[in-house]
Amino acid sequence: MKLKVLLLISSLVFTQAYGNDSDSLQISPEITEAEYQLLVQQYLDSIENTLTYETGRVELNNGMATIEVPAGFKYLNGEDSEMILTDIWGNPPSEAADRSMGMIVPENTSPLQDSSYSINITYSEEGYIEDDDAKSIDYHELLETMQEESRSSNEERERLGYPTVELVGWASPPYYDAAEKKLHWAKELKFGESPQNTLNYNIRILGRKGYLQLNAIGEMYVLEDVQRHINPILSSVNFKEGHRYADFNPDLDQVAAYGIGGLIAGKVLMKAGFFAKIGLVLAKFWKIIALGVIGLFAGIRKMFGSGPAA
Repeated sequence: MKLKVLLLISSLVFTQAYGNDSDSLQISPEITEAEYQLLVQQYLDSIENTLTYETGRVELNNGMATIEVPAGFKYLNGEDSEMILTDIWGNPPSEAADRSMGMIVPENTSPLQDSSYSINITYSEEGYIEDDDAKSIDYHELLETMQEESRSSNEERERLGYPTVELVGWASPPYYDAAEKKLHWAKELKFGESPQNTLNYNIRILGRKGYLQLNAIGEMYVLEDVQRHINPILSSVNFKEGHRYADFNPDLDQVAAYGIGGLIAGKVLMKAGFFAKIGLVLAKFWKIIALGVIGLFAGIRKMFGSGPAA
């Protein structure tokens, strides 16, 4: 959550614990963690009530691509999705070119629920990705390189106030469908001191001038559910005529400076601004931050005392 969200919840806690009369501050019995969590849930429910979901056919990126929302899922628009990513999950704000185009969410869940996952959609116009290297990539060696780059970024992440990131390993090794020009793989990530590791299931759909990115974000236990639905998800999103991989014109279109291996490793993305990109940043931080607010409240309670004045 951003600070404004934390302050709102903290004010609710303070009001419940201390009352509204600032001229005669009396400390009421301590609010419990369960009561605090209830306040958090009430706030999240109020946000959920403002979200509007769609099903069926949805145009993406001004008609460049479409999604036929798969059975069992629903679509949340880009504006609401970006709000959830930054204000609720606590991710760094996206640059204009990297803003969310929407999320695909399991139909009976919400992106505000820890037990669920959301598939964020963005578009990157990095050029036409040549896929000649796909068959020759050593994915074990590639993973080691990515792990080292992840570790080297942590000092800067801490300086900017974000949790460190450890790339634990492949949750699902990379697979490239050369016929459909669709690539997918999954990373297991550990953010800071979180007891639960995070799943980033990455999907890339190659097009004429760039690629669509679909990143499934959740805790590791949702991996099996994502894998069970990966084929309908892959087939649901496609570039329209004129923007497809097959529509590439070597006389007019730019070729990207990297191939499939670079797309997975994200080296060029890091060069362009690692912390503004989504590949290794997305996580649901609100639970971690909420625990910090509970700690803050405990400190306030200690400052004023723990019971009514004698």
